[in-house]
Amino acid sequence: MIYQDALAGFALGLSLIVAIGAQNVFVLQQGLLRSHVLAVVLTCAISDAILISIGVGGFHLIAESAAWVEPFLTTGGAIFLLIYGALSMRRALWPAHAMKVGKGTEQSLTAVMLTCLAFTWLNPHVYLDTVVLMGTVSTQYDSRLAFGTGAVLSSFAFFFALGYGARRLAHVFENQTAWRVLDFCVALFMWAIALKLMLG
Repeated sequence: MIYQDALAGFALGLSLIVAIGAQNVFVLQQGLLRSHVLAVVLTCAISDAILISIGVGGFHLIAESAAWVEPFLTTGGAIFLLIYGALSMRRALWPAHAMKVGKGTEQSLTAVMLTCLAFTWLNPHVYLDTVVLMGTVSTQYDSRLAFGTGAVLSSFAFFFALGYGARRLAHVFENQTAWRVLDFCVALFMWAIALKLMLG
């Protein structure tokens, strides 16, 4: 029964995280750049583990009752996505600012970590998925600990696969045009998410 609960947690966690989102795009970019990949995937996975633990631990009720949390995160997240999208568009339009595979040292670890944390903690959907939804669903299982453990493992598995699996595409992005196309798409994607957040 414990294994079944853990498997259910793993399956739900993977189904929620596998959808393309701003955080996943960032992890993919860092994987392609081969820049601070381990630090990025660990930050994302550990952040998920903390939020899932809070939700499964029963604190999802607090998140639901704090009315100020959602608008605060929504506004902050939208502003961040607009700025990040603008930076991506600049790289797409002016090749001098384009990123190159294996040249990730241009960004410091501190800068990468701050960006990664912003993508993770300024995203209002992550709280709905990990804290509220995971916390609520976990109450249906005999072992909430096993369910939560399975969900946490799914985050680690996904982010490590995304970050290090991106290297298989590295040869495609040796071409600067490929980076410009990716940056252009990323910019539109970030702005679309920001607009969706602002429109509710």
